[in-house]
Amino acid sequence: MTSSSEPNTPLLWVVRDELKLKGTKFGCGIAMCGACTIHLDGVATRSCITPVSAVAGRSVTTIEGLATDAGKALQQAWIDEQVPQCGYCQSGQIMQAAGLLANTPQPNDQQIIDAMNGNLCRCMAYTRIRKAIKAAAAGGEA
Repeated sequence: MTSSSEPNTPLLWVVRDELKLKGTKFGCGIAMCGACTIHLDGVATRSCITPVSAVAGRSVTTIEGLATDAGKALQQAWIDEQVPQCGYCQSGQIMQAAGLLANTPQPNDQQIIDAMNGNLCRCMAYTRIRKAIKAAAAGGEA
């Protein structure tokens, strides 16, 4: 990825403003809410505090690029379980969940809670989020 931005520019702004990929959201700007979660070399990472200089030669995946089987299963589970209310945090939630399932294909409730801790949802959809993650892990059956 080449960027005309200064090296310390947050990756979030390069993704949104230069690449015009608007699925990754700005939430808090201090890596506390998870709305800006992307994958950096397959690891869920907060893009609001990651300088663009830190991603040279690395793989960056946004919600738009989550076309893996696990990503599609998560997105379908989100629909089936009617997870979003306002929807603002959902791309970050899905990216965090995809990272969890990549490392723990059959997570239990505590593993889901631990992995998703720090991804905030003002609508309090946490129960539906957990149910959707379990459904995606089970191939659509929660």
